[in-house]
Amino acid sequence: MVPAVCKLGVGAMSNRGSDKAELSIPRALNLDSKADDPVDKAGHAILGLLHQAANTAESTKQQAIETAQKLSAQLRAAEDRIRELETKVRYYEDRNDRAERWLHQISMEIEQRFFGQSDGRRSQQQAASRNQMR
Repeated sequence: MVPAVCKLGVGAMSNRGSDKAELSIPRALNLDSKADDPVDKAGHAILGLLHQAANTAESTKQQAIETAQKLSAQLRAAEDRIRELETKVRYYEDRNDRAERWLHQISMEIEQRFFGQSDGRRSQQQAASRNQMR
């Protein structure tokens, strides 16, 4: 014959709105409970450990969520900074290209005005200087 207590069992309930997991123990289970009974002591000890484990798991979960949120914010800030730096790189590359074009134009003007190179010789030097820049 199976005792009535075993048929009732222990049902686990999760209350997601609270910070702690709770276990529901049917009242009939405690009616025949004896403080000296090793089975009851073991059952209560196991439930205590289960509560501790649930609390620890909840705490760990909360820490993980906070860490993930912090890292996510840091990642967004880093991505924003990367975009900002990429924009600056494009700006300075453009300035560099313009400066090189100006230096080339100035160099050509100096050669033409002060050294009086002929158009044929100048076009050869221009072609050579363009090849060097590439």
